[in-house]
Amino acid sequence: MRREALLAALGDGGPLADAQGALLAARAAWRDDPAAAALSGALADYGAGAAGDPLGDGSLARAAVDGFVRKLLPALAANPLGHLPFRHGFDAKTGSLLLARAGRALLSLIAREPGRYERRAIGFDGGERHELVLAGRGLGRVVRRCGTALRSHPRPLAEGVSIRLGPTDEALLVDRVEVRLVSLRLDRLPVRPPPLREYALASGDLLHQSASDPDESRAELAFAVLGRMGRADAAPAMAAIARDGAGSDHLRWQALRECLGLDTRAGLAALRAIAAGGGDPLRGPARALLDRLCTEHPALAAFEPA
Repeated sequence: MRREALLAALGDGGPLADAQGALLAARAAWRDDPAAAALSGALADYGAGAAGDPLGDGSLARAAVDGFVRKLLPALAANPLGHLPFRHGFDAKTGSLLLARAGRALLSLIAREPGRYERRAIGFDGGERHELVLAGRGLGRVVRRCGTALRSHPRPLAEGVSIRLGPTDEALLVDRVEVRLVSLRLDRLPVRPPPLREYALASGDLLHQSASDPDESRAELAFAVLGRMGRADAAPAMAAIARDGAGSDHLRWQALRECLGLDTRAGLAALRAIAAGGGDPLRGPARALLDRLCTEHPALAAFEPA
C-alpha cells in the first residue's frame, strides 16, 4: 500500500507533483521578472567572453535577488514537499545555490554560517570571480600566489563590499563570519581550464594537482587504466598526444609518463622530441627528465627511435 500511495502522490494531480509544479511556476515567474531577465542577458554576454562585469554597481543584482526572494520563498513555504528547482548544496557551514548558468558563466548565491573557518590549503582554478556581499559581516583575505610564495591581503566583509579576482592565482578565503554572510558570486571558467592546484597556506608548497576539465580527467583515467593493463599498443597514441601538444601541459605529461612505462623506445622518442622543441613549455622538464633517466640508466642513451 505504501508503494501505491507514493506513486499516487508523485503522479499527475498528486500532492508532490502539485508542489513541484508550483515551484517550477515560481521559477519561471522569477526568470520573467525584468531585473532577472536583464541580469540573464548580461550573464549570457559575459559567459560568451564579453568584457565587463554583469554585477556592475550591484543594483541590478540586488533587484534580481529581491525578485528571487519574493517569487520563490512564498512558493516554497506553501509547498514544503517540493524540491527547489535549482542546483544547491550545504556542508553544515556553507550553502550554495546556482541561480543561472550561461556559457562559461555561473551565478550563485552563497551563504556562510557564523563561526571560524580554519583552512590549511588553498586552491586556484584559473577562472575569474566577482563576489558581491549582500548581507552579513565577517573577515576574509585575498590570497595571491606570487612565484612560489603566497601573499594574503585582509578584506573586511560587509554589505556592499565587492571583490574581483582576476584570471590569475587569486582566491578569497573567509576566516571568520560574525553575522551570516550572504553573497552573490559570479564565476567565469577559462576557455581551456588549467589544472586545479592546491597549495599549503603555511609553506606555499604544492599539495595536489588535478585536471579541472572533465574531458581531460577522463583521458587521464584512460591513460592510467591502459598503463595498468600493460596495453603497449596504446603507446603510439600516447606518444602522439605528448609530442604534438594536444591538450594541456598536464595531460601531455601524464601521457608521456604512461607511454614511457608501456614502450620505452616510443616514450624516449617522444621525450627527446619535446626536449628539443623550441618554445614548448614542457621543454625544460623534459630535458631534466631525459638527463636524469640517461644518468641513472646509461643504456637508455643508446636507444634509437623505432
